[in-house]
Parts: sequence; structure tokens; C-alpha cells
Amino acid sequence: MADPAPATLPLWRQPPFLLFLSSRVLSAFALQMQVVAVGWQVYALTDSAFALGLIGLVQFVPMLLLTPVTGLAADRLDRRAVTAACRAANGLAAAALAAGSLAGWLDAGWIFAIVALFGATRAFEMPASQALLASVVATKDLARANALAASTGQAATIAGPAAGGLLYAAGGPAAPYAGVAALALLSAVLVLLIRMAAQPRPRGRVTLEVLLSGLVFLRARPALMGAVTLDMVAVLIGGAAALLPVYARDILDAGPWGLGILRSALAVGGLAASLWLAWRPLGRRAGRSMLRAVALFGAGTVVFGLSESLALSVLALALVGAADVVSVVVRQSLVQLGTPDEMRGRVAAVNSLFIGTSNQLGEFYAGSMAALLGPVAAVVLGGFGTMTVVLLWMRWFPALRAVDRLEDVTPHQSPGHAAMRHTLP
Repeated sequence: MADPAPATLPLWRQPPFLLFLSSRVLSAFALQMQVVAVGWQVYALTDSAFALGLIGLVQFVPMLLLTPVTGLAADRLDRRAVTAACRAANGLAAAALAAGSLAGWLDAGWIFAIVALFGATRAFEMPASQALLASVVATKDLARANALAASTGQAATIAGPAAGGLLYAAGGPAAPYAGVAALALLSAVLVLLIRMAAQPRPRGRVTLEVLLSGLVFLRARPALMGAVTLDMVAVLIGGAAALLPVYARDILDAGPWGLGILRSALAVGGLAASLWLAWRPLGRRAGRSMLRAVALFGAGTVVFGLSESLALSVLALALVGAADVVSVVVRQSLVQLGTPDEMRGRVAAVNSLFIGTSNQLGEFYAGSMAALLGPVAAVVLGGFGTMTVVLLWMRWFPALRAVDRLEDVTPHQSPGHAAMRHTLP
């Protein structure tokens, strides 16, 4: 793929990238407002940690079922149109949540049904958006672009949860849902304004081989497979985000505003790490940096799980957020740089499934473990489990540990690529 035309300009002066970044900020802000509102409303309606876990499960199931189709859509359709359509659908779904809250008919069952729609749209949006970023910036700028995208997304995530919590406290659940709807629709418009060179799209018959080719591609590349599965397993068993409403209300006695602060703490740490990576991109030993970051993610989770102080909890979550961003930037850059453009949608779809497994299914796992063991034991055991996973992956995926400079990664480096190049669907 040829580098985009404005590649000679700095990233912050390239209009396609700026539109992409602005749209991402609005989408991230809307998503975090939605997460706070849905979590608090479901917990208020059900008083159940298990119900909080179900929020993740009902989002994960559509993602699991749709992954083969969503990757193909990102490779064969206009990635801008797919991303914009999904964000517009999210805006309409949020408007339905606001209307139902105002009218009084919205119960937990309706919330789960609408959240399942969010899961379906995100299943299409995530691979299309990830592949779109690789199309609007030059290859040499991709690692820095991922860090900048992470930093602006984290900045929105700092304000989003706090805004969602404050709006909920001031105007009930309808207020944050209305804000989500407006931001999601505006984000969709900005995506459609992106102008870039036309990219050739693969054609041909849709077969099972075509649908599964993203997974086959990753399995042939141990460094990429190690990166995406490490992130998946670590967050699956160590993520505590689903239990933040429990900690805010029952352990820290902080209320909905405190819930927003806890979620924002994750983003503050993530913002600090992403700004550092945008200014000073990872140099040597990127693979080892990812492994160390995931180990710190687990350690911060243990501290948060044991904390009964809001201040200490905020600090621990900031460490978790910082470590998570380092892991995300390495993983995303490896996947995007190590995949040819004609395969990016399908590979990104598999990557998105792993992300969804860690986030949405991780929420269900956390809620289930909290219902079984109690929230503190569930979070602490998850943190120790994450650190154990790092030790296992160091042994099972030496190719990941051996990754040096991200900018040196190309689709042609991995064994077996030359053979696959002529058979890519």
C-alpha cells in the first residue's frame, strides 16, 4: 500500500488524521459516559454484581458470532462508511435508552437488549476503525499515530466517566444517555468527512477459508499471536472495571460521582503513558516492554483490590491504566505493521474479538467471581493471575519477547508470509 499523500507533513497537520482523531475522541467520550450510566443504572435496578457481569456478556456474544463477517466487511467495504454507520447506530440506541428512562419503561431486560445492539455495532466498528487508521497515516508514523490516538482517547476517557457520573447525579440516567447520542452522531459525521486516496478492495467468492483467514494469518506469526492473546488473557482474568460500581458504592462509599472518578483514574494513567509514548516512542525491546507492562497491570490490580481508601484506589487504577496503554500500543502497532492492507480488516476483527473477550467477557467473569467469592477476593486473585500469565507467555511465546523495534516490523518478516502472499483471499 502506498503511503497517504500528506505523509510529508507532521501528524498533527494532516487533515485525515486530525478528523480521525477528533472522531475517536468524541466516540471514546460517549462510550465512557454510556458505561458509567449503564453500570450505575443496572446496579441500582438489580443490586447484583452478577448483573453487572451480564452487561459484558450480552455485548460479547454478538461480537463472537459476527467476527468472521465484520472482518470481511472492513476489507471489502469503505471503512469510513462502516465506522460512521456503527457510530450513528450507537447514537440512536443511546437515544432509546434516554427515552426509556424518561418514560419509565426501561428495566434491566431492556437495557441488556440495547447493550447487545451496542455489542453488535462495535463488532463491525472496531476492525473497520483500526484498519482505517493504518490507511490515513504513513507506515513510518503508525506507531506514533497509535500513541496519539491512545492519548486523545484517554483524555476523553478522563472527562467522560466524570461527566457521565455528574450528569447522572444531576438529571438521572436520561441525561448522560442524551449526551451519548449527540456525541456518537457527531462522531459519525466527522468520519465521513475524511478524505484519502481510494484503496483497492479484494473481491471474490466468500468462503469459509476467506472468513477464517484472519485467524490463520495470526496463528502463523507467533509474535503477533502472543501479543493479542497475552492482552486478552491478562485483562480477562485481571480486569476489575466491571466491579467499580460495587467498590464505589459498597467499599469506598463514594456514590456515582466517585464511580466517575475511579473510571477517570484509569484514563489519567493511560493518558500519561500515551503522551510519553507519543513524545518518546518505544525504542528497543518493545516485546519485553509489553510483558513488563502487563505484569504492572496485575500488580496495580492487586493494590486496588485490597484498598479501602479512595486516594489509594485512584493511584492504583492510574498505574493499571498506564500499563494497559503501553500494552495496547505495542499490540496495535505489531498487528497493523505486521499485516498487509488487504488483510487488515480480517486480522483486526480477530484482534477485536480478543479485545472483546478480555473486556466484555472479562466483565462477566469478574461479576461471576465477585458473586461467588466477594469483590475483594475476585479482584486480588485476578491481579495475581495476570502476573502468572506473564510468566507463562514469556516461556510459550519467545518470539514476542524477542521483538525489538516496532518500526522494523513488516508483513514480510514473519516465516510463511511469502507463501501466503499469493493465496490471500
